[in-house]
Amino acid sequence: MPSLDARILLPIAVPTAAAGAVTAVVGAVIDGGTGALGGVIGAAVVIVFMGAGILGLQYTAKHWPSLFQAMGLALYTFLLLVLFVFVAVFKDTTAFNPKVFAAAIIVCTVAWVVSMAFAHKKAKIFYIDPDSSESEKSEKTGSSS
Repeated sequence: MPSLDARILLPIAVPTAAAGAVTAVVGAVIDGGTGALGGVIGAAVVIVFMGAGILGLQYTAKHWPSLFQAMGLALYTFLLLVLFVFVAVFKDTTAFNPKVFAAAIIVCTVAWVVSMAFAHKKAKIFYIDPDSSESEKSEKTGSSS
């Protein structure tokens, strides 16, 4: 993984994992081992899918910058739909508590979005090309006499 990806992904995934740990502890208090398992699986699903989404979005930005904004909107809409499908598919499972699973998905998704906003606010990402001003200064304009 390039260093830019790690610098963006790490400050987002760590608070999300912490939120998942909190939901797992609350799930363990509510329903024992199956509640804790529901919290852990819900957090893992969010981290894997949202992390893959960010990596896909960075790939799109690198190769097709004109599609970046539309891809971001489509990606997050798709990811939310996938998470809703996960909740619907596992609503009757007995392997883990489905209510804790759904709560973990909601809590971790909110934690992901909030920590992503803070990470992008703190990131020093150029919105202009610093090399373009250097090349303009080096070229001489006008007469050389």
